[in-house]
Amino acid sequence: MTAISGINGHLQRTYISQGEHAIEAGRERVIATLLGSCVSACLWDPARGIGGMNHVLFTDDSRNAVDVFGHGVNGMELLINGLIRQGADRFNLQAKVFGGACMIQGLSDAGVRNGEFVIDFLARERIQHVGGDLGGDKARRLEFWPGTGRARVKIVDNKVPIVVPNPVVHNEIELF
Repeated sequence: MTAISGINGHLQRTYISQGEHAIEAGRERVIATLLGSCVSACLWDPARGIGGMNHVLFTDDSRNAVDVFGHGVNGMELLINGLIRQGADRFNLQAKVFGGACMIQGLSDAGVRNGEFVIDFLARERIQHVGGDLGGDKARRLEFWPGTGRARVKIVDNKVPIVVPNPVVHNEIELF
């Protein structure tokens, strides 16, 4: 956790990565992550000022897709149950959903399916989905204020130049 200066005092930032979740309370807390095709569900109870965020790959095309799907369901349940244990009222929860980009054109629609999965999950659980930012072809930096439900997204340019070094030739043997 890294602390940064904020307008209203001192913000405390918690970073999460794939497979993790965090639950915080108060206006000075921020949860942050970087998303590609993964999805983050940001849930909070506005009446109690407590919320949390996960970072999960819900579906994929690999042979272990069933296991990954199970981790996605588990990631949602861990977040919801953790919020309830910390004092949130399940019936007050609201959600914003982010991520689900198609990072490599033509390779997979996993990002779209990840977004659809979490939206469907929220509907089945009767948790109100009030916003977010899904799809596209760029990564996102996400910051979420769990005490208020505020979220900020910065689109990250995924066009990373690929540098191919000139091959080194010694005695007509190409080294690579």
